[in-house]
Amino acid sequence: MDKPSLAPKVSFSLPGPKVQECLAREERYGPRCNDRPYPFIADRRIGRYIYDLDDNYFLDFSAGLGADSMGNDPRIQQIIVEQAGKIIHSTGLDHGHEYYGALCEKLSEISPGNGTRRTFFSNSGTEAIECAAKIATYHTGRQRFLAFYRGFHGRSTGSLSFTASHPKQQEGFCTSYDVTHIAYPDTYRNTGLDSLEKLEQELFCQHAPSAYAGIVFEPMQGEGGYRVPPTWFMRQMESLCKNHGILLIADEVQTGMGRTGKIFCSDHYNINPDIIITAKGLGNGTALGATIMKEEVASWSDGSHGSTNGGNPIACRMALELIDRLQNHGLLNHINSVGNHIQKRMRELQACHSSIGDVRGKGLMIGIELVKDKHTKAVAQELRDRFVYRAFENGLLLFPCGPSTFRILPPLTITKDEADVGLDIIDHTLTEVEKEL
Repeated sequence: MDKPSLAPKVSFSLPGPKVQECLAREERYGPRCNDRPYPFIADRRIGRYIYDLDDNYFLDFSAGLGADSMGNDPRIQQIIVEQAGKIIHSTGLDHGHEYYGALCEKLSEISPGNGTRRTFFSNSGTEAIECAAKIATYHTGRQRFLAFYRGFHGRSTGSLSFTASHPKQQEGFCTSYDVTHIAYPDTYRNTGLDSLEKLEQELFCQHAPSAYAGIVFEPMQGEGGYRVPPTWFMRQMESLCKNHGILLIADEVQTGMGRTGKIFCSDHYNINPDIIITAKGLGNGTALGATIMKEEVASWSDGSHGSTNGGNPIACRMALELIDRLQNHGLLNHINSVGNHIQKRMRELQACHSSIGDVRGKGLMIGIELVKDKHTKAVAQELRDRFVYRAFENGLLLFPCGPSTFRILPPLTITKDEADVGLDIIDHTLTEVEKEL
């Protein structure tokens, strides 16, 4: 199959006829709850480019919301075909396989801290959060939790208890846990908590510390707008948890597995969470979630939790391949190099565009917040939404997050030359939409 040129190619008025046909079928028979920012149906991937059904190809700055970490290069294809030829289904719940224990051992090795960790495998970040909440209540004997406004932790009944990202995710649905939500630091607007005293006051204004099993947090908020907290906040939150016997539960579903330039984003702050949740990029597009617990936290008994498909052989081999590339083949250095290059160029564009209010992020998890006015910092959701759609029409796949931020979230293997193509599209697309609004 021919490799695409660096410049995306859009030959049809979007969506093209084959995509329209597929979308019509989905509209008629699909679940109604899918919410995509533009009409796109993927057909195949070549490197960092994705073709639609009408043979248009687009540069990917979205990586399947972070799940497509390495793409489908020949080595990835070889692993899948090889494993499918041996056995597809066997997990920790039934007959096991050699890669299950190997991945558990590797995750213990690369996680923060020096002690042994134990891992439960599931199929998604949502399931991994559910597992974390279940073991936290069991281990502590407590029932309440703390989480943050604009945090996203899933949409199942249990995980939805922790999510506070958008009203439409909550309205009309029941939740399972009692969760107190507090403000997450916003360093761009200088809002949120700015001291340990305020943090403690906010946390325990409704219930005593002894009521809380854990604090569920993202070390860098994802759906909430790619907000990066200050190091002092993370470390003082960890100290507070230790002082009150509260479990520190890091949701690294989007930030983990090299995405922010370290194996786990928690490593940037030198914190050691009691439980780490990761998924998305861990399985490189295959269904895999992991709940990684300190030895003493995994105090439950045999048969108290399980997953039929969690930790299947193909997914575990994908994760082991990713970790090998991060540790032994320079992928972490590559992520930081390209990520720094993107942030540098975006800050240069910030000086040229009245709508770019803030450029923030770590590694290849970068948020660009658009505003109506740089002085008032008023959010510009209409402009952001139009920009994301227009970028799609110009051949670049982006996703929004937060009230008026778009994310730069490419596959971890993207090159600087490919990144520059995408940044050029961002530049001229912003120029177009700024003139219109």
